Amino acid sequence: MTQRQILLEGGTVLVDNDRFATLSLLISDGRIKALIPDGEGPEEAERVDVSNRLIMPGLVNGHTHSHGALGRGGVPDDLPLEAFLSGAAWLNGARHQDDLHLSAQLSAVELIRKGCTACFDMFVELPGPTVGGIHSVAQAYHDVGMRAVVAPMIADQTIYQALPGLIDTFDPPLRDAVAALTLPAWQTIMATCADAFGSWPVPNDRVRPGIGPTIPLHCSDPFLQACAALSQQGGIPLQTHLAETRLQQVMAAQKFGTSLTEHLGRLGVLNSQFSGAHGVWLSKPEADLLAQHDACICHNPLSNLRLGSGIAPVRMLADAGVTMGVGTDASNTSDGQNMFEAMRLAATLSRAQTSDPAQWISTRAALKMATEGSARILGLDRVGKISAGWAADLVFLDAGYCHYTPLRAPLDQIVLAENGAALREVMIAGRYVLANDRILTLDENALVARARTVAERLDHANAETRLMNEAAALVVQSFCRGNCDGYATRLA
Repeated sequence: MTQRQILLEGGTVLVDNDRFATLSLLISDGRIKALIPDGEGPEEAERVDVSNRLIMPGLVNGHTHSHGALGRGGVPDDLPLEAFLSGAAWLNGARHQDDLHLSAQLSAVELIRKGCTACFDMFVELPGPTVGGIHSVAQAYHDVGMRAVVAPMIADQTIYQALPGLIDTFDPPLRDAVAALTLPAWQTIMATCADAFGSWPVPNDRVRPGIGPTIPLHCSDPFLQACAALSQQGGIPLQTHLAETRLQQVMAAQKFGTSLTEHLGRLGVLNSQFSGAHGVWLSKPEADLLAQHDACICHNPLSNLRLGSGIAPVRMLADAGVTMGVGTDASNTSDGQNMFEAMRLAATLSRAQTSDPAQWISTRAALKMATEGSARILGLDRVGKISAGWAADLVFLDAGYCHYTPLRAPLDQIVLAENGAALREVMIAGRYVLANDRILTLDENALVARARTVAERLDHANAETRLMNEAAALVVQSFCRGNCDGYATRLA
């Protein structure tokens, strides 16, 4: 049987993430079969005129949380990470499996509308993951048509148990309330994950499982080792939040007597399937250790700024040999899923760290981080570049849009100016999922209506929990400030 072939004719194409050229793309069986001189190509192919388009590979989001889509607008603008973890926990309470599915759909739609074709989703389900919950998120991405790694975000210690001395700073009765919060035993969590991964509900060519021990401080050593074993045995990507805040390194020194990365290394967690999200407070020895184990770091500049975590040492990490990706983090901590904005910040924030242009992150490097680098984090093969044999995950930009008028340096203009406004079509695995300002795989109007109804129900159901969380956040914020006083430099 002859495979259906599509010939995208005459576009201005970003080839090998390095240069633009006017040529045609032959698409077959979800992949780029050939790059062909304009005007040529097989007669039997379906021809599509894209001569007014800039064509680039779909952006790959190396770190996000789909549950944040239903939590949008629920995070005050004055909370650092630890206060957010305690103060905004109510946003994820009382959710049904259908709510997890809905939130993943919302996140996926926004990602596609901002030029993203794949993501690493660390979603949370409280008090712990269920097989149905994990499967519902996987099904959501499959139905929308995205590529995704679906990784339940898991821990066996609450923030109040995880941070040495925190619980003692509370006065009763609030102390009793936060002390009563518990998570399932790590053995139960691991059994659930193994069951969910072993009965995966959708084909794993586009949507596959991952595992997300949330923060090393929140996970017991046996739990982290069990996560690493499951990852290695199943070829499953593992991701954790690594050195996102200064406090995490301060607490690691108290709790483990070493840095977070060195602790993970001693436990055998670091390998080529490991990625750390954020990495804001990583030291040079930690960068060298990550590179030694062929591990990755995902840069999340939007949430790092929103939560006041800092600016990650991307140049230092890259120079050490660490593979770097780019992510958006959640829609409630980054206020959106715009990978174009995250990619731009990956380039431009480096200019705030040094006046030496040789140390800046170039536009080419930022784009490669947001495509091939993040794809490596997801464990995706031949995704993130326009080249023969690579996935036909493509983003089509209007070449006549104001960002590109006049058009002199298209790669620079995309990285430094694009925000999704010029986006016209998105193709994933050779299939259009966005065209004519419409998601083609679901009814967006119905999705919006459902989201509004569900958000109202969740706000009402979590009203009392919200009050307790907000009171707890004040204590946590004071605790964090006290422990970080005088710790103004990175660990040596």
